[in-house]
Amino acid sequence: MPVKPAKKFTSKRLSASSKAYLNRQAADSFVQAARAQGYRARSAFKLQEIDQKHKLFRHGQTVVDLGAAPGSWCQVAAEKVGPTHKGGGRIVGIDLLEIPPLAGITFIEADFTSDEGLGQLLPHVQPEGVDVVMSDMAANTTGHHATDGLRTMALAELAADFALTHLKPGGHFLTKVFMNGDEAKLRDTLRPHFTKVMFVKPGASRAESREIFLLALNKKA
Repeated sequence: MPVKPAKKFTSKRLSASSKAYLNRQAADSFVQAARAQGYRARSAFKLQEIDQKHKLFRHGQTVVDLGAAPGSWCQVAAEKVGPTHKGGGRIVGIDLLEIPPLAGITFIEADFTSDEGLGQLLPHVQPEGVDVVMSDMAANTTGHHATDGLRTMALAELAADFALTHLKPGGHFLTKVFMNGDEAKLRDTLRPHFTKVMFVKPGASRAESREIFLLALNKKA
């Protein structure tokens, strides 16, 4: 069956940037696949690819997703670690935004960088600790690439601090960063604490995007 051409957004009520974004989304094969497979965002395929290559997840793990909205990374993790009520793992996502419920996943509407947010998150992961900490967070954009990159890097550094504090030995950490010249500093900060630290750019990440992912495997005891 021939593929129906993507609808073009031409409304005069939309700005040029909004039209470009909507048209790109409509034509994006990963967006279409996410809808077809029930994922909440195309970012699910980024995590799937990273996991397939580097084996982040296994049955029974405890996983924390920092900045979890809209929940697509939690969906991927849930497929791997299994439902808690069947002896599987535990997945906790936290975000400033409200996230619609997903079966078997705990969502917390709070700021993980605040004492209040940590106070809501930590009871779900203590005292046993966490097997995987992941973050696809990006700061709200200002339109200034350097500023946006620095703000997202600050979030990545906070996520790394959480991971270093709460990961079990052997645990993994994955976070999004933007290439702006400072990403190597965070990599070098993590290297003494993990057996392998690297940058990865999955195929589902748009080629023109400056985003890459920093992956730290097997936290040292």
